[in-house]
Amino acid sequence: METVVIVIHLMVVLALVLVVLLQRSEGGALGMGGGGGGGLMSSRGTANILTRATAILAIAFFATSLALSLIAKNHDSPSSILDAAPVSGDSAPAVPADGNADGDSGILDSLKGLGEQPSGPQVPSAD
Repeated sequence: METVVIVIHLMVVLALVLVVLLQRSEGGALGMGGGGGGGLMSSRGTANILTRATAILAIAFFATSLALSLIAKNHDSPSSILDAAPVSGDSAPAVPADGNADGDSGILDSLKGLGEQPSGPQVPSAD
C-alpha cells in the first residue's frame, strides 16, 4: 500500500512541477515572460486550464502527503535504532562492559566496550 501511494505521490509531484513551469509569468519580475506577440500559451483559456490543473494537483499532493504520514505513523517499527535492544544469538541478557546489569542497557552501552578492544595485529612485548 505504501509503495502505491509513494508512486502516485511522485507522479503528482512531477505533474505539478510541469504544470507550474508551463504557466506564463505575469509579473515579469525576472524579465523572462509576458512579452508581446503570440505563443503556445497565449490564450486566456489555456491559462484557466493550467490554473485549475495546478489547484487539482496541489490538492492531490496534500492528500498523498497526508496519506503517507498516516501510513508512516501506523507503521510497526521502533522509533529509533538506539531504543532497540541489541539482538544476540543466546537468550541470556547482554551485560555491558562496565559490569552493570541493571537491564536498561542499550546499543550505545554495548558499543562502548567495542572501542576498548585492539583493532588489528598486535606485536608481542619483548619482556
